[in-house]
Amino acid sequence: MSIPISIDRVETSRLICERVRDEHFGVLSRMLLDPHVWRWIWPQACPPTDQDLRESLKDKLEHWDKYGFGMWLLTDKVTGEAVGRGGLQWTYVAGLHEVEAGWAIVPERWGEGLATELALASAEAGFGPLGLREVVAFTLPENVASRRVMEKAGFAYERDIVHAALTHVLYRRSADGGGT
Repeated sequence: MSIPISIDRVETSRLICERVRDEHFGVLSRMLLDPHVWRWIWPQACPPTDQDLRESLKDKLEHWDKYGFGMWLLTDKVTGEAVGRGGLQWTYVAGLHEVEAGWAIVPERWGEGLATELALASAEAGFGPLGLREVVAFTLPENVASRRVMEKAGFAYERDIVHAALTHVLYRRSADGGGT
């Protein structure tokens, strides 16, 4: 897999990962409002509102403008269908500002390895063009599928943390390919 100098658009063997844009709001909303998806990425007991999703997209767009990287919309190279959202973003977790690799894949495509493909592309972009030394990923402890993705992508479990008032597991990968 080869990451170009510009990471606005990255291609993997099965995915086109392109910088999220305003016009992606509809497809992102449908994806993120799926109860199988939002339960893992939204810290509230109720699903995000339309306003929550608009604010989130605005934050993602501002992140790109400020840092030159961020979340991508993921589309299937063959079908052109949106299959997820993910990439790298700055976050405040466990008392530190860290760059997080994150992903959300549409449920009908779970189990195909797309999240792992994205996590590997994110790490390559982070350690290559962005020159990062470390990237973190975290999830709820019971999200076994995401934990497997983290491990397959070379992240190592570091510790349990509290994030958004919930217990999470924190994983880390360093530029040399290992966890800490």
